[in-house]
Amino acid sequence: MPQTIEYEEIKSIMPHRYPFLLVDRVTHYEDDKYIEAYKNVTGNEPFFQGHFPEKSVMPGVLVIEAMAQAGGILLLKNRMGEGSLVYFTTIERARFRQPVIPGDQLRFEVTVLRLKANYCKLSGKAFVGDKLVAEAVFSSALSVK
Repeated sequence: MPQTIEYEEIKSIMPHRYPFLLVDRVTHYEDDKYIEAYKNVTGNEPFFQGHFPEKSVMPGVLVIEAMAQAGGILLLKNRMGEGSLVYFTTIERARFRQPVIPGDQLRFEVTVLRLKANYCKLSGKAFVGDKLVAEAVFSSALSVK
């Protein structure tokens, strides 16, 4: 059965806040296995003012960051404690396949490849509609209190 997490609960899980909280909603997750999350991209995002201002394109590194935040939600959901954090340690095989622009809705699919104590390796994909726009494999360290 799909499990959802709305924005207010995401804020209780993640320490990030505007403008760096980049996940709006989770529509499905399986503990320590998989998460599907969304980011609505609007023209009001602060990065659009300086990143190709004549042709708004979401920076690829922020697409990867949003994907990693979805993974962080998955990892922290059942390990929450005040001060718990997930830190990026590596990004591998990142590919940017199509620009993301205002009006797009990013859908992230993140899968746990390996989870050991405080280390995790994840595979993430970002889609707009059915089109793959970015993908990466990344590792994270968990600091759980």
